Amino acid sequence: MKATWLRYSWLGVVTALAVTALSACGDSGANSDGALVVGVDYPRSDTDFWQSYIKYTPQFAKELGLELETTNSHNDVGELATNTQILIIRGVKGVAMAPQNTAAIPPILQQLATQKIPVVTLDTRPDTGDVYMVVRADNRAYGEKACRFLGTKLGGEGKVVMLQGDLASINSRDRTEGFNECMKENYPKIKVFGEATNWDGAVAAQKLQADLTAHPDIKGVYMQASFAYSGTLQVLKRQGLLVGPKDKKHVFVVSNDGTPRELRGIAEGKIDATVSQPADLYAKYALYYLKAAIEGKTFKPGRTDHDSTIVKVRDGLLEDRLSAPLVTADGGTYGGVASLRSDDTSLWGNDPG
Repeated sequence: MKATWLRYSWLGVVTALAVTALSACGDSGANSDGALVVGVDYPRSDTDFWQSYIKYTPQFAKELGLELETTNSHNDVGELATNTQILIIRGVKGVAMAPQNTAAIPPILQQLATQKIPVVTLDTRPDTGDVYMVVRADNRAYGEKACRFLGTKLGGEGKVVMLQGDLASINSRDRTEGFNECMKENYPKIKVFGEATNWDGAVAAQKLQADLTAHPDIKGVYMQASFAYSGTLQVLKRQGLLVGPKDKKHVFVVSNDGTPRELRGIAEGKIDATVSQPADLYAKYALYYLKAAIEGKTFKPGRTDHDSTIVKVRDGLLEDRLSAPLVTADGGTYGGVASLRSDDTSLWGNDPG
């Protein structure tokens, strides 16, 4: 608690420095070529998914005529607070961020609001406070799609492990609630072991190993993100369970991101399904809405021109919910949920670029 207080106690001082710096240089928020300068904080770079997002961001910035100032908060809200002040000092006209602790960012949003700098969050949304737009897929649907797949494959009976992220994140809470409610309603004979991991692959592997040791009849695993991919396969291999889907010892594994490695894993029979979280569209539409905010445009709830729906989450907060399909080896329908084949060229994970 003391460390968190110290992180925020000097925010006002840094903001004052930012205002002084901006006043001194008269920064217009545009570079010498007239391009708008926007800030993007990368939440982390230690997973395939976020590495892909980082790759896409400058590509779409160029398409939209934006110049980027970037930082990386390494999954730490204190670093995000520091990075925000750095971006203010650099004179950005808007900020896109993906806060992983969604309960702890109201002070950061308030600092940006004070400077009249619009914010777009992607992948996550703040538990409280307003931003211009949230760019995200329906995370409750992620959990339900994983539930439907596993429920179908297990014939409605058995035991599964859900490797959660961090319950301080709305993403993990949504995926957990979607999965659990679907299981309770549709597959009440399936026992779910929920394991919080703080989005840490090593922790996920340790908890999966403990569950398999205590319950060797576990037949399914839902990883709430691809951070747990390598560790999960290593644990299954050590237990003699990393076998093809036709083998009776097979443990059905559903991931959540749709990275190239996951799609290859489905094709090779190492995992069985994933939900393709759109890393490319997160980058594209986070920047699209940031530019729109700077230009003074407004949006309303309803269908968009890019196959998504804007919904009103609460007063003052809109969320553009992008498409995130279930992906399987056969492209079949599971529990009423249609899927795409893992080699479908529309999936960003199959993008050769």
